Amino acid sequence: MTLHLPTLLLTVVYVLVLLGLLMLHAWWRSDGESTLGYMAGTLLVAAAGMLLGSLRGIGVDTLSIVLGNMLLQLSGGLGWTAARVFAGRPACRLGILAGALLWGLLCLWPLFLASLPLRVAVSNLLVILYTGLGAWELWRARTSLTVSIAPALVLLILHCAFYSLRLLLDRGESIGQHWSESGAGFMAWLVLEAFLFANGIAFVIHAMVRERAEQRYRTVAYRDPLTDIGNRRAFTSGSESLLAHCAAEGRPATLLLCDLDHFKRLNDTHGHAAGDAALVAFGRLLALGIRQQDVCGRIGGEEFACLLPGGDETVALQVAERLRQACSELLLEPGGRISVSIGIASTVQAGYDLSRLLALGDQALYRAKANGRNRVECFAD
Repeated sequence: MTLHLPTLLLTVVYVLVLLGLLMLHAWWRSDGESTLGYMAGTLLVAAAGMLLGSLRGIGVDTLSIVLGNMLLQLSGGLGWTAARVFAGRPACRLGILAGALLWGLLCLWPLFLASLPLRVAVSNLLVILYTGLGAWELWRARTSLTVSIAPALVLLILHCAFYSLRLLLDRGESIGQHWSESGAGFMAWLVLEAFLFANGIAFVIHAMVRERAEQRYRTVAYRDPLTDIGNRRAFTSGSESLLAHCAAEGRPATLLLCDLDHFKRLNDTHGHAAGDAALVAFGRLLALGIRQQDVCGRIGGEEFACLLPGGDETVALQVAERLRQACSELLLEPGGRISVSIGIASTVQAGYDLSRLLALGDQALYRAKANGRNRVECFAD
C-alpha cells in the first residue's frame, strides 16, 4: 500500500485544527471543564508542530527541527495533563513544559542537532513517556472514576506500542526528501497513526467528559440540595425498583413515614435557619440509621420516608423507635429539642404498590400525630 506523505500531512494538520476548535467550543460550552481545554490545546499545538515539522527541506530546517519538535513535545505534555485533571489531580506546569524544554536544551548540543537517528530516538522516548503517564493517571484513578476508561487506555497503550515499534523500525529518514515522492515508508505510517490516534482520543475524551457530566446532572436531579439525601424522585424510583424485586422474590417490605413535629412553630419562632438545621440533622440521622439496601429520601417539606426490604413490622418498629429516640436527643442551636412522629405500613396490608403503601403509611402517621406526636404507630385496618 502506497501512502502519499504530503497529502497525509496536510490532512492530519487540517483534522487536528478542526478537532482542536471543536474541543475548544466544547470546553467553552461546558463552563470551563478543564479536561476539554487541555485537550483542545493538545490538538492545536500538535497541528502547529506538525506544520512546522513539514517545512524541512525548504531552507528552514533548524527552525523546523527545534521549534516544530518543541511544539510536539508541548502537545504531549498537554495531553498527559488532560488525563491528569480528568482523574482529579492538579495540573503540573513544569511537567507540561518539561519535554519541550528538554528538546530545546538538547538542540543546543551540535551533535544532537546533526544526528537524525538520535533525534528520532529521543522524540520517540518522550512520546512514550507522556503517553504512558497519561494512561497511568487514568489507571491509578480507576476506582474513583465513575465512567469507563477502557477505550482511552486501549488507545494510549496502542499509541505507546506504535512508538516503541518506531524505535526499532524507523531508519531516521528526513521528511524533506519525501515531499516529491508518492510514498514515504515508515514516515507515512507515522503520520497515518497520528491521524487515527487524534480522532480516536478526541472522541473518547469528549465522551468520557460528557458521560461524567450527565452522571453529575443525574445526581443533582435525584438529591435534595438541603439534606443531601435522596429527594422524592429518587425515593420513588428506588422504592419502585426495590418493591419489584421484593415481589419477585416473595419478600415483604416495610415503609417508615416520618414527619418532624411542630415544624411550622419552629420556623415561626426561631426562623428558617433553625428549620433548615432541623431538616439537615434529621436527614443525617436517617441516612446513618438505615442499611445499605434500604431506600430513604425527603419527600416534601418536613416529611421523610424510608423503605426497608425484607423486614416485617417488628423490625420496622425497632428501626423507627431507634430513629425516634435519636431524634429526641438532638439539640439544635437555636431551636432546642425536636421530635418526630413515624407511621409504619407493610406490603402485607398494601401489597407492592408504592402509592398504596404511602397512603397507608400516611394514615399511620396521622394517628401518631393525633395520639400526641413523638411516637411510632403501625397501620391497622
